[in-house]
Formats: sequence, C-alpha cells, structure tokens
Amino acid sequence: MNTLKTTFLMTMMIVLFLFVGNLLGGSSGMTIAFVFALVINFGSYWYSDKIVLKMYKAKEITSENSPKFFTLVKQLSQNAGLPMPKLYVINDPTPNAFATGRNPEHAAVAATTGILNGLDNDELSGVIAHELAHIKHRDILIGTIAATVVGTITFLAQIAGWAMIFSGRGGGRDDRDGLSSLFLIILAPIAATLLQLAVSRSREFAADQGSAHISGKPLALASALEKISKANQLKPVSHSGPATAHMFIVSPLRGGGFRKLFSTHPAIEERIKRLREISKNYPSADGQ
Repeated sequence: MNTLKTTFLMTMMIVLFLFVGNLLGGSSGMTIAFVFALVINFGSYWYSDKIVLKMYKAKEITSENSPKFFTLVKQLSQNAGLPMPKLYVINDPTPNAFATGRNPEHAAVAATTGILNGLDNDELSGVIAHELAHIKHRDILIGTIAATVVGTITFLAQIAGWAMIFSGRGGGRDDRDGLSSLFLIILAPIAATLLQLAVSRSREFAADQGSAHISGKPLALASALEKISKANQLKPVSHSGPATAHMFIVSPLRGGGFRKLFSTHPAIEERIKRLREISKNYPSADGQ
C-alpha cells in the first residue's frame, strides 16, 4: 500500500508539472527549467552524505572503538540483505538518527549519543532497522526526484510571475486567464510541495514497516519513537533545521496544528498505532 501510495503521489507531481508547463506555454522553457533543477538536485543527492555529516560534526566509528553498536548494525544489515553501511555518531544528548548516501553500496547511518545512551537494545534495533529500510527502499533517490519536480514547478512559477510584472499584463486579461495565472504563480508551488511532503510521510510509514521485517520488533520501535519524540519536543538536535529535518527518524522541529500539514513526518501517534497493528503479525516479537 505504501508503494502504491508513493507511486500515485509521484504521478500526481508529474501531472502537475506537465499542467504547469502547459499553462506557461513553451515546452523548451519547461525543458530547460527541468534540466536545471535536475542538475542541482542530483548534485546534492550525490554529495548529500558528506554535506549533512559534516554539518552535524558526525564522527565515523568502527568495530574497534564501538564494538557493540557495530555488531548490532552488522547483524541488522545482514537481516536486510544490505552491505554494511558506514557508521557515524553525533555528539548530542537528544536522541535521533538518520540514514544518508546515494545507494546501498554508499550508505551511512548516523546516531546521536543521546539515542545510543537513552534506548535499550531492542529499541535501538528498531531505530537502526528503520534507517536500513530507508536505504533498502532507496528513499533518498525518491526524495531527490520529488525535490526536482517541485523545484522545477516553483522555478517555472517564478518565471511566469516576473514575466507578468515586466510585460505589464494582467489588467486586460479575462477571468479565465487570471485564474490560470493565479494557479501557476501561487497555488502550483504550494500543491507541489504538499505532494512532496505526502511522499515523505508515505516513505516514513514504509520504513517503519520495513523495520518490523528487519528487526522483528515493531513494538520496540513504537516505544523508541515515543521516547525520541518527547525528547525532541523538549530540546531539538543541535543545528537541525528545515533543510535536513526530513532525514531524521523523528522530526527535530517543533510544530503542531496547521504546521502538521507541512510536516515531513506522519504524526507519532499514527505511526505507533500502525506499528501496534503490525505487531500482531509478530507473535514472538517484543517479548510477546
């Protein structure tokens, strides 16, 4: 279901992209904008691991300096059928974790000292399995494609807006043209962003489900999510911001009410509810 939902949302983004291009008129301009956004986003995709790890001052660890954590990740990687990712630790007391890297062969998992010290072994297994599921599902590539389409739509809308300003058009247009221009300049980028966020939330649900398959401990992940969420509401991970919030297992940004519409993560309550449903398929898991 998560895969079908992601496919549907990505298709809607492409349809919106083509619709915006049709409104703007001129396929050549649309193609140039798409190529421009593609280059920028895939450049970021290729080097994202180095950029974000440096941003959070993550330090690589090995089996020599962190044998227990290394062994845990190695076992879970084998369960997932993945190569062993590089491991990093972020010196931050707030529990959280993320995965990065352009593909399973060039992947990295980063965890804060807070999550290593604050969760028990089963909970930590659930969290790491979630990150490995992101790697297995190639969610970073999916996110990059979504960002490319959204970036192109936004770029086209900006071009259309500036064209209207400098051409002096607008007053003599009929209502239909006016509504089309309004959609293109204001509503299309918002609609594209909402679709992108919906894709992100869908991939989080899929990674939670993947964690259950890899670790066999869905209730342990549910417990971990509750602890991580409460801790991040009290004190977010240092240096966290909107640009990287989507990478973490739990958003490090505070928000509620209308802000939830623009959240990169599903509500913790809904994730826990789904994990409890999934746990019914694992009668021997989590001490049951």
